[in-house]
Amino acid sequence: MIRILLCCAGGFSSSALAAGVEKEIVENNLQDEFYIEFAPFSLAKEKMSAFDVILFCPHLQFEVKRMVKTLSPDKPMYILPPRMYGLMRFQELSLDAVDVIELYKQTKMKPVHFPGEENTMRLTRHVAYRNFKSQA
Repeated sequence: MIRILLCCAGGFSSSALAAGVEKEIVENNLQDEFYIEFAPFSLAKEKMSAFDVILFCPHLQFEVKRMVKTLSPDKPMYILPPRMYGLMRFQELSLDAVDVIELYKQTKMKPVHFPGEENTMRLTRHVAYRNFKSQA
């Protein structure tokens, strides 16, 4: 099972998005494969040890980089592209979560980013990286 922690600044947008994602997990009978929980950024440090990957909303980019410098957690962390965060669909989110975990195992990059996607705020994709690359 892949355990995903979804964080935004105050927990409001991530709670709404996580509720939609949880519904998709149940509708697709994937409860044995994925679990998602939301939290405000202020609780991420306390909760991260219980999760396989931490996904952050795009506007936390600077806070995440600061967290990496001060805590250096041994955990895959990923800042979601703005459109992907806003249009969150579990099918796409789960693919990126799996790929982020694998990329982290290979590179130990903190936070993880896909090739050519160093600046999250410039990204316009709303699908998983692997689907976006296959469309290009």
